[in-house]
Amino acid sequence: MELVVKSVAAASVKTATLVIPVGENRKLGAVAKAVDLASEGAISAVLKRGDLAGKPGQTLLLQNLQGLKAERVLLVGSGKDEALGDRTWRKLVASVAGVLKGLNGADAVLALDDVAVNNRDAHYGKYRLLAETLLDGEYVFDRFKSQKVEPRALKKVTLLAGQAEVERAVKHASAIATGMAFTRDLGNLPPNLCHPSFLAEQAKELGKAHKALKVEVLDEKKIKDLGMGAFYAVGQGSDQPPRLIVLNYQGGKKADKPFVLVGKGITFDTGGISLKPGAGMDEMKYDMCGAASVFGTLRAVLELQLPVNLVCLLACAENMPSGGATRPGDIVTTMSGQTVEILNTDAEGRLVLCDTLTYAERFKPQAVIDIATLTGACIVALGSHTTGLMGNNDDLVGQLLDAGKRADDRAWQLPLFDEYQEQLDSPFADMGNIGGPKAGTITAGCFLSRFAKAYNWAHMDIAGTAWISGGKDKGATGRPVPLLTQYLLDRAGA
Repeated sequence: MELVVKSVAAASVKTATLVIPVGENRKLGAVAKAVDLASEGAISAVLKRGDLAGKPGQTLLLQNLQGLKAERVLLVGSGKDEALGDRTWRKLVASVAGVLKGLNGADAVLALDDVAVNNRDAHYGKYRLLAETLLDGEYVFDRFKSQKVEPRALKKVTLLAGQAEVERAVKHASAIATGMAFTRDLGNLPPNLCHPSFLAEQAKELGKAHKALKVEVLDEKKIKDLGMGAFYAVGQGSDQPPRLIVLNYQGGKKADKPFVLVGKGITFDTGGISLKPGAGMDEMKYDMCGAASVFGTLRAVLELQLPVNLVCLLACAENMPSGGATRPGDIVTTMSGQTVEILNTDAEGRLVLCDTLTYAERFKPQAVIDIATLTGACIVALGSHTTGLMGNNDDLVGQLLDAGKRADDRAWQLPLFDEYQEQLDSPFADMGNIGGPKAGTITAGCFLSRFAKAYNWAHMDIAGTAWISGGKDKGATGRPVPLLTQYLLDRAGA
């Protein structure tokens, strides 16, 4: 779908469908009044019959109104006088998109300037959410369907706004939607195809397409030679060898310290010897969504050519049970020299991440952010709406929280108090890889913090937000690509 921005009178525009807002109690804003006047009161007449209450997201389609060049006029309810919240605004836009998809028109014009959105400026913030909602709503994953989704007639949507900030909003939204789609594609792929070597090939293809991106893939021998005993242990039970993928984007000045994104890429997680229950295990293909979201964020950064230096580290392995798999009770030595007693092989994400966090030190980063579908406890704590966030630097955590609010991709900070660290004590090694049944998300963060003392670090647990579980809407969400991209946009001043 192509999104364009124009500044013309809604009443004079030629289009298959013109979309205008109507408030509750038949209230017309400036745009709707002008269209009503041009149509000789046709809209007012319809509203007087009570066909549209004006509640947010309600729609009414009108055909062939006199005095207008638009073939159809779609009225959409915009609610009471007060500004809409982000969620209501998104639902309104999604409602419009749903109607437009069912029509045969090749284009549509949205004249929604009169709708106010709470805590969003009238131009960039509001239209960024609008554009992201439209573009993300176009996503389809039918690669393995014998019967493909029929191409939609709607090819172009024009936003009547005429502001430079709206054009910037559309540009950013388009890049974010591209990144989210890439993330969702990777997450939705079956694990027999999407394994560590496949992700390495995806990285290489990305490197070929972008000169500013350098790609290096560390194989299992290199991982072992570097002393990454925890990382190596996770993949040793699988026929699919582990890979550490390094993507280095130089968009800023040579002397600028890079930002580092670390993604957990467990392409399938059986739990290993600590085998998971069979029900729902198919969804463990989504355990690589941390790595997928880093991929997607990088795609957005490349499309926008942001003036930052960015290093992406993807810790990819498959966690399988076999005669060669790691056992509960094994002790491994990490790249940092610290030893870990593996009490539960299903707590494998922190093992690949801890060595990757140590590897990140060599880049002398401004900040390191790891993203992982790490703990079921995070879903218990925050559900599927909010990402868990922890870190060792208040400024970094605050920047990520703010980016989440601005992107409508929210996170919530959890504590990393010293008391929680004690739950990781082991009688046989420097630490265990689990901290018992209490505060599982926090103790996982505490574990990672022991390998991130050399720099400013934050950890994002996306176990609840990376995919929708079960039902007809099952699939990867593309989160937290909007949050991460917003964080980098803020750092770049873009």
